[in-house]
Amino acid sequence: MRLRDSTRRIYCGHIRLHFRWLFDGVLLAELHVGHVEQAFRRLFDEGMTAATARRLFSTLRTALNAAVRERLIPDNPARYVKLPRGARPHAVVWTKRRVAEWQRTGIRPAVAVWTPAQLAQFLASIWSHRLFAAFQLIAMRGLRRGEACGLRWDDLDLEEGLAYVSRQVQEGPDGRLRACPLKTESSRRAVALGPQTVTVLRAHRSWQSKWLRESGVPSRGWVFTDETGRPLPPDRLTRSFSALVEESGLPPVRLHDLRHGAATLMLLAGDELKTIADQLGHSSVVLTADTYVSVAVELGLKSAAGAARLVLKAGRRPPGGGGVRGRGAPVLAEITA
Repeated sequence: MRLRDSTRRIYCGHIRLHFRWLFDGVLLAELHVGHVEQAFRRLFDEGMTAATARRLFSTLRTALNAAVRERLIPDNPARYVKLPRGARPHAVVWTKRRVAEWQRTGIRPAVAVWTPAQLAQFLASIWSHRLFAAFQLIAMRGLRRGEACGLRWDDLDLEEGLAYVSRQVQEGPDGRLRACPLKTESSRRAVALGPQTVTVLRAHRSWQSKWLRESGVPSRGWVFTDETGRPLPPDRLTRSFSALVEESGLPPVRLHDLRHGAATLMLLAGDELKTIADQLGHSSVVLTADTYVSVAVELGLKSAAGAARLVLKAGRRPPGGGGVRGRGAPVLAEITA
């Protein structure tokens, strides 16, 4: 079976963290429906969500189907087990009430997005960071982290304000980075950048050219790189973002939540759902509506124009001065108006 590196890594994690102890002592030839039902009852009793359980169940069912094809077992016992569907967690907004509740209890929503004002505060606080352009791009246009790391300068048409998303960067089981196909066919798309994001990317290109020249690092054409000029590992982008959020004092969001926030901003700006789905690389408008409409309603559609202007203003905020944030990390030197 040919698997993507990311899929193989997920399967290995499920086996190592769950299946080894759930089915400890059970021979493959003796596995039956009761074993599978009991295993997932244990997971639910320990607080596992229905969505996570379904992902584990999908891995198990796929593995057992492979065993049937190889004639190791006559039938797949998982095919007779029905798990609760469970609702996908909807994104919610970090309102003052939710922030106060989080500060009081330490409990955070599964998926939460910043308000436009909170996003503006975050972007203003990180303008001197070497990855500012990456976070601004994800926050405003909703790229997945692997898509952002997979961008090459040849993929950008800054004159027309477009980014052509055609690949993603993933880390393989051996720890090496690879340029891979996108998540789905609909993920291949042209993303409209907007003038503020174009300005940020032009400044990033100018800074990067100067840094490569002064450091003697060869240019390999990637938009976002590590200190060797190679593509930035997605996990490093996530770790950097988490550290910056903690430093900012803002309520916690995940890097992927910036993508949710970008969709919300598009809704607030009055974009149609089909346009938003195309820009995010969704395969269905239903997925877009199901995930994001409730957030837009919560923020208040009437405040759309003011909210969008607030974030865009932060995106073009001119940084002053230079310096280094963290050990050996160069910074954006200038963003031109």
